Amino acid sequence: MTDMSWAQSIVLGTVQGLTEFLPISSSAHLRIVSELWAGEDAGASFTAVTQLGTELAVLVFFAKDIARILAAWFAGLRNPDRRGIDYRVGWYVILATIPIVVLGFLFTDQIRTVGRNLWLIAIMLILFSFVFVAAERYATQRRDLEQLTRTDAIVMGLAQCLALIPGVSRSGATASAGLFLGLNREAAFRFSFLIAIPAVLGSGLYSLKDAFEPSNDGLQAGAGQIVVATVIAFVVGYAAIAWLLKFVSNHSMNWFAAYRVILGSVILILLATGVVAAY
Repeated sequence: MTDMSWAQSIVLGTVQGLTEFLPISSSAHLRIVSELWAGEDAGASFTAVTQLGTELAVLVFFAKDIARILAAWFAGLRNPDRRGIDYRVGWYVILATIPIVVLGFLFTDQIRTVGRNLWLIAIMLILFSFVFVAAERYATQRRDLEQLTRTDAIVMGLAQCLALIPGVSRSGATASAGLFLGLNREAAFRFSFLIAIPAVLGSGLYSLKDAFEPSNDGLQAGAGQIVVATVIAFVVGYAAIAWLLKFVSNHSMNWFAAYRVILGSVILILLATGVVAAY
């Protein structure tokens, strides 16, 4: 067990904020950066808690949309005549959240142990890059968020479960699913962010206790470092959302796919040569 330094908490918080919404996997980047810098894992609990900062950024950035959807959802429960698209989106978010809640609970131990293996992370970074490329290749982008369906929600909710594996990327998996279903890129990413809110908030709150308890291995962050990292993740994450939504309006995910292949290949080389350890 090694105490996390203030510099490490600042850098890891920045990494979390930058990578949570980009389809490059924040959990993979936190694992890689902490291993390369300190030779140890920052841990799944630290990752989950700092994600609270980035999810707060989503809540603030999409505050008007979220408030409108919630108001429409409650209004629709009382009055069937008011069940428009926002009412349906409210149900779609709930529907899409169920699979990851169930699987996340069932596989908590595996996520915190086997899922931290750098061999697995590097391979997932590379393999899912080709999923992104295929999604872009076959995307028709003929539908926007107003045309979202229950099938879209179910498929994207199932795709979100893949994010339990570090290296996949929550936004990448769900946005790719949306593209395969015919949603335009911005709609796919917007719904991706919305369905991540309950899942990530739940995961972060569930992991709070473990994050503040000393463990026998890995980097041990104190309360101060966790708070600082989470605040930084919020600020950087907010900026990252704004940038990404503008970027995907005119650019494909192939740019991120190329970066993932390069990073994954570098990690595989470092593992094969013994420069870094898998755990």
